[in-house]
Amino acid sequence: MKSLLKFITCGSVDDGKSTLIGHMLYDAKLLFADQEKALELDSRLGDRGGKIDYSLLLDGLLAEREQGITIDVAYRYFTTDHRSFIVADTPGHEEYTRNMAVGASFADLAVILVDATKGVITQTKRHARICALMGIKHLVLAVNKMDLVDFDQKKFDAIKEDFFRTTAEFKLQSIQVIPVSATEGDNITKKSQNTPWYEDLPLLAYLENVDVHTTDDAKQFMMPIQRVCRPDHTFRGFQGQIEAGSIAVGDELTTLPSHEKAKVKRILVTDQDRNSAHAGQPVTIQLDREVDVSRGCVFTKDDQLQEADSFTATILWMDDSVLTPGKNYLVKVGTKILPGTVTAIKHKIDINTGKTVPTDHLVKNELAKCEFSLSDNIVIDSFEQNKSIGGFILIDRVTNMTSACGVIEQTLLSSESLVRLETEITREVRAQQKGQNPLTLWFTGTVPDQSTLAKEVEKRLVSTGHHTMLLGNGQGESVQRIAEVAKLMNDAGLIALVSNDSPIENDRETVRGIIGKEYIEVYVGSSSTNDASGNPVIQIDTSRNSIEEAANYVVKRIIKYLINESSRGQFLNF
Repeated sequence: MKSLLKFITCGSVDDGKSTLIGHMLYDAKLLFADQEKALELDSRLGDRGGKIDYSLLLDGLLAEREQGITIDVAYRYFTTDHRSFIVADTPGHEEYTRNMAVGASFADLAVILVDATKGVITQTKRHARICALMGIKHLVLAVNKMDLVDFDQKKFDAIKEDFFRTTAEFKLQSIQVIPVSATEGDNITKKSQNTPWYEDLPLLAYLENVDVHTTDDAKQFMMPIQRVCRPDHTFRGFQGQIEAGSIAVGDELTTLPSHEKAKVKRILVTDQDRNSAHAGQPVTIQLDREVDVSRGCVFTKDDQLQEADSFTATILWMDDSVLTPGKNYLVKVGTKILPGTVTAIKHKIDINTGKTVPTDHLVKNELAKCEFSLSDNIVIDSFEQNKSIGGFILIDRVTNMTSACGVIEQTLLSSESLVRLETEITREVRAQQKGQNPLTLWFTGTVPDQSTLAKEVEKRLVSTGHHTMLLGNGQGESVQRIAEVAKLMNDAGLIALVSNDSPIENDRETVRGIIGKEYIEVYVGSSSTNDASGNPVIQIDTSRNSIEEAANYVVKRIIKYLINESSRGQFLNF
């Protein structure tokens, strides 16, 4: 059986996305005779002087043909001797970014086009970032219109380097850069004689061979319930698509959120009985006993999936209206829909640089880190671990339009769920037991240097007999919640080391207020800082010092700080 590759084409307006795919289908003889004839006839009425306009194969709407742009997502299925494909030709205009994001949500790979005469532009960066946000791990950069720059290798290499810089922070598995001419056919289905300096495969051959397979079969079984099927009183089946792992008759399942257990009595794929099924298959599962399950519940083989009513996420805001904290929406995660609220906008993300920018509102097509609160607990996971219950959309409760799509990064503990009990065992007692004064070392600044340094410092502190706890996992965290946990660690007599990119001074001020005098900031970077609050700051320049040297210095200063009262409040540089 041939493997299936689902991919999208994206890029800016008039970069040649529709033309590229149309030319590929035409050259590879993947059109029916009537399609080919219709294309040739339609092209005579176009603006290419009677030459074939390959974009007409995908630009099906009248408005698209009139304007010469793609508006809607056009899906095409085709197959070669080596592989089957589903391609989504997505719009390039910024106005239709929402449609591009829809196409990206289904794909395993993205072909991003750039105009060789323009290079990497803002829309290229936006589309690359959205692809990464949607979990696409494989990118192809098609540098189009190489015929307009005389197939200049230097221009190609410059665009390639610029794109690699743009995507350096993304967690991608592969990037292939190919010089092409969508109108003339260079390097689309066969190697072009105009680019003897390009030694890799043409586009179609690369798509036929690239490996995008995931290891979902190796994960624990998980299936969100889409529908409860009950044709009569003798049969009750639970329908959905297996998102991870595999299942067999006789396996014991846990139902979430009810946490009931039952065994699989029967598995149907379409209307055929099967002994087992695996990730990607739509199935109907019948259990050996009655359980409390409805649409939105989840089947799993273990009980380790998270249930929470609040989380942090990165979203793409797609509504014409402005988003501000406190607005209510319907939140759809997997097959479950619940009322929810945007409780905070942590920061937006600059499309060009990836840097965080403080803000209290979002406008259309902006990316941002936000916090959400739901009306009830829901089964969720991080998008990195589980796409099906880690991605979500926001639905406007009045218009029923999709206002945003997003990916969950982590669940948040509800402050109401934790209660601090009074006890005679004080912080001082715990600290004396451990033979140390509790502190919080808050590592911030350059990523990933600050997290690497925090780990090295912890190793050295532990090796000298100190009791520690390392917290945090990068930017976008709720610093207030991490600070509250760090304070609890201090109350337990521990030295807490927090690795957290905290670019906003107000966030660090909040942290200081929560932790108090035990807070020490370790700034990793070359720019100068000053802490008007009087809290000590250790500044590390890793461009001049190795991580090992920096870690030794931090430990030395911390130990001095712990034993020498007069050193407290100093500003320290290294």
